[in-house]
Amino acid sequence: MLYDITPPITPALKVWPGDTPPSREILCDIEKGDNITLSTLHATVHLGAHADGPNHYGLGAPSIDQRSLDLYLGRCQVVRIAAERNTRVAPEALPDAIQAPRVLLATGTYPDPTVFNEDFAALSVELIDVLAEAGVQLVGVDTPSVDLFRSKDLPAHHRVLHHDMAILEGLVLADVPEGLYELIALPLKLVGFDASPVRAVLRTLEDCAGHSA
Repeated sequence: MLYDITPPITPALKVWPGDTPPSREILCDIEKGDNITLSTLHATVHLGAHADGPNHYGLGAPSIDQRSLDLYLGRCQVVRIAAERNTRVAPEALPDAIQAPRVLLATGTYPDPTVFNEDFAALSVELIDVLAEAGVQLVGVDTPSVDLFRSKDLPAHHRVLHHDMAILEGLVLADVPEGLYELIALPLKLVGFDASPVRAVLRTLEDCAGHSA
């Protein structure tokens, strides 16, 4: 079974205030008599479900094309967090055992990708440290950022950089049960870019027996 955890890319999808929203320019259209339909996408690379490149928040850090695809593919744990809005999630919110090298945190504080609410929850430095100590290589969130909306120093991003972890943001996890899955969320090979949209899906483990973690 597959869970699609990617929001639809439409003009209704909200992006970070001041960033470039998605729009489609149709260059050729079969319905208007052209021999093909041909479109151009205008949008931020931090669009919907996306992978941050470390150069988004670290001077001289790798761009998204330089990240190993192994980070975005493999065994994953979905964890539902009792998070308060506009607060940072502490380590105490985690379950007793982290069982996978990729962890997706469902906070429920950004419920509608077509409505940008600024009071979503974020991650604490301490929580990221605990995840890193547990061997986590990627952390994903159901919010636009691992940091608070008004944060300028971005402590969570920089702690992720310190541990050389990967980040997924903008995931849709409301209908996904807690548990273990295979994550597939490959970024595009955008050379030099600071992020990439992903088509993020979770596959139940009984459907991917034999695949490596």
